[in-house]
Amino acid sequence: MLDIDTVRRWNFGSLTQTYSERDTMLYALAVGFGENPSNQADLAFVFEKNLKAVPSMASILCSPGGWYGNPRTGIDISKVVHGEQDITILRPLPASGSLTAHARVTAIVDKGPGKGAILEIQRDLIGSDGSAVARIRHIAFCRAEGGCYGNRPQTDRIEPLPGVPERTPDFVVDMPTLPQSALIYRLLGDYNPLHVDPAYAKGAGYDRPILHGLCVFGMATRTVLTTFCGHDAHRVKRMSARFSAPTFPGEVLQVRMWREAADVVQLQVTVPERGVTVLANGRFEIAPI
Repeated sequence: MLDIDTVRRWNFGSLTQTYSERDTMLYALAVGFGENPSNQADLAFVFEKNLKAVPSMASILCSPGGWYGNPRTGIDISKVVHGEQDITILRPLPASGSLTAHARVTAIVDKGPGKGAILEIQRDLIGSDGSAVARIRHIAFCRAEGGCYGNRPQTDRIEPLPGVPERTPDFVVDMPTLPQSALIYRLLGDYNPLHVDPAYAKGAGYDRPILHGLCVFGMATRTVLTTFCGHDAHRVKRMSARFSAPTFPGEVLQVRMWREAADVVQLQVTVPERGVTVLANGRFEIAPI
């Protein structure tokens, strides 16, 4: 069972990562940029000439990795899934450089016995000059940890993400994934066998390996960039969404978007072939031109 005191005080240490332009281009390719090599606007993210970083790449930088699996946490790592992602961009992400993260557990919510628990982990990305680059909130759903508070009072609360409008979306974009999408995306550092090993995936309850949720998140970011921002990465200020169902490599995703205000786009990502929503409650804040 999740150890409240140990997890709340977890020491992540200093998480530093140096990344290159090659890493930035690989991320962009993994989330679908360069699909049309003649598209000059797309090339800005996959060609070293005046290279730009996709803002959602912040999600994979200075990651604390599989710390849940440390026996001291008491967490059953096989029952942990990525619940939500929330990124605030404080200044444009450099195309290459060195960043340091300071992470901490900011909330533990017990949903009750048999209902799981929710962890909120926040990390701030700091540039080599000491300035803040991004703030990342990672929500993990620990399916086996319901009842971890026991009889202790619980004070933590996590604000839910707003739902999308009930009206017809303003924009709909179909976005194909590749059969090898998960094999490409894992090269960015997430080597969970769930995304590559058929036998492991079957043991986890899937008939084949699934695509990384953060890959779908990055593809949604790409769609907002191309639909509303004119490929200007500097205009994206905040991105958040909930992971609601798995995606399988090779599926066609449908991104449904609502322009709620001059600076807000809400979205959901579905797989029409299976009739499921894989990314829900999406909200993107963008700066005006």
